[in-house]
Amino acid sequence: MTYPEAIQHLLDLRMFGTKLGLDNPRRLAALAGSPHERLRFIHIAGTNGKGSVCAMLESVYREAGLRTGLFTSPHLVSFRERMQVNRELIPEATVARLTARLREWMATFPEGQTPTFFEMVMVMALCHFAEQECDIVLWETGMGGRLDATNIVTPLASVITNVGLDHTRWLGESHVAIAREKSGIIKPGSPAFTATDHPDALAAIRAAAKTHGAELTALGQAEEATDLPLLGKHQQTNARLARAVVDRLQPQLPVSREQVEAGLAKVHWPGRLQTVEIGEQVFLLDGAHNAEGAAILRRALADHFSTRHPAFILGMVDEKDGSGFCRELAPLAKRLVLAPVRSGRSADPAALVPVCHEANPEAATVVAASLGQALERCADEPFVVVTGSFYLVGEAMERLGVSPTPTESERLLNDWGAPGTLGQGG
Repeated sequence: MTYPEAIQHLLDLRMFGTKLGLDNPRRLAALAGSPHERLRFIHIAGTNGKGSVCAMLESVYREAGLRTGLFTSPHLVSFRERMQVNRELIPEATVARLTARLREWMATFPEGQTPTFFEMVMVMALCHFAEQECDIVLWETGMGGRLDATNIVTPLASVITNVGLDHTRWLGESHVAIAREKSGIIKPGSPAFTATDHPDALAAIRAAAKTHGAELTALGQAEEATDLPLLGKHQQTNARLARAVVDRLQPQLPVSREQVEAGLAKVHWPGRLQTVEIGEQVFLLDGAHNAEGAAILRRALADHFSTRHPAFILGMVDEKDGSGFCRELAPLAKRLVLAPVRSGRSADPAALVPVCHEANPEAATVVAASLGQALERCADEPFVVVTGSFYLVGEAMERLGVSPTPTESERLLNDWGAPGTLGQGG
């Protein structure tokens, strides 16, 4: 099997959508020789920030000389971003080899029980990390926690960054319901950590930890300043969370204070308040995709770009709270260009126009047929913020020349939750 053939096979799995539950992933992992039983994990869930915490922990442990595995989703540009060893993307040849092997095992499943795209990719990552003999794997949930395919592992520690109202159609309509789903990653006897500041969500997480006999460390918002290359006060909170995990796991994973500081100072996590300068223009790329993420972006703009009057290019997928997102950010805008996301789940940009007008009647608000057209309409703007979806940010990275151009098939893999099914991220 070639790499393009492997990507096509993964695309074909989109027809199966998502089935929340652990039976399929457990069975597929068992056929693969249960690679997760030979690995150590830190399992990370949360509405926002879980990828950033993964990246911080990975950087610290790699600085300490450990061999790290990093599993995240969705990808910004290349499918291979989803599984990395020491921040090296999984090789194309490995993707092809493991896809061929997993396809054979998946063929043994009864009709109607074929593993989904995410289930297959998750087991592929386990195989790769086990083959590479990773010392620690930073393991991000796809969505929720309790019934997420990643929850077949027993981690050294479980982390819930925060709890917001996202994916409410599947996780529940309240902070309590969503917190209970995310708390499903807490395991008996394994320490748990959270930085959520919502009282009802925190109470639900505390109850879950007590039920499992798990020690819970609950952190508030960070006040100390850590030397980070990532913008935003929220990243200080994420860094505090990462520090707490590293400190608690010192007996299993010893790291010096100097290594912690150096690792945090070197962390790299693109698409999160990432600045790109093209000639006289400055672009800020941020994958905020829900109302909580929009609030974080708004605070970051006030803290780091207070003298700038931004033009926004905004696009979202349709299951997100577009109205709440626009109400948060539109008042800051000099100009708003609403664009479709390159996804079958793209929200209709025109549907966001009334919300933007109401939130900021002074800003010029227009609809673009594509991100390319949106960038053309902002060609004379000195400061442009691209946000609303990781998919939109990934495409912007391609168009601005800050990332290699993937194949069209790799782009479509981020759209595996097509209309009527369930997708991760956004």
